[in-house]
Amino acid sequence: MRAGRGGQGLARVAVVVRAGAAPLWWLGVCAAGIGVLVPGLTGRRIGVSAGAALFLVALAVVAYARRGRYRELARPAVRAGKHDVLQDRAVSMRTWRRRHRWWLLLAFLAALGGAFVIPAAGGLLLAGCGVGLWLKASWIGRLEEAGEALLWVRVDWLSGGASSPAGKAVKGYRTTGIAAGDATPGGARRRASALT
Repeated sequence: MRAGRGGQGLARVAVVVRAGAAPLWWLGVCAAGIGVLVPGLTGRRIGVSAGAALFLVALAVVAYARRGRYRELARPAVRAGKHDVLQDRAVSMRTWRRRHRWWLLLAFLAALGGAFVIPAAGGLLLAGCGVGLWLKASWIGRLEEAGEALLWVRVDWLSGGASSPAGKAVKGYRTTGIAAGDATPGGARRRASALT
């Protein structure tokens, strides 16, 4: 996204984080459901038990990873300029998912293939990553509410391979008032009644 007169296209940090949550959750659930039908080398009971452990570990790691980096970027955040363009939530979601579609497909296929060794474990690992992203986005929402400002990241900084709002390419965030844009703190869709 390009903005005129020196402005920048900005995407919500929480929305970008949240974008991968639903695909990972549903692909994980689907892979686990298919995987549990396969006996595998370890057997279903061991596979599901291992998968449950992986689910919890992935959830915790993804939810808590790089929180210090997010705080570091949020602390000196500057106010968005009048020529900056705020990207719609749907556009941010669609852009992230389009950029990561092949990684998501490969992760799903790997989870299915792993079911022949440890049934359902790979799918539950993916699902745990999805839930972890939801929790991280919710944590960012609490950070936004505490600071009474929404956090935005430049779109051009997200064009790299990782597309992470806490990646090395990101030098800082910008802020707007809590009511700006079409997403609530945490990146959820803002209800129509809240926009009127």
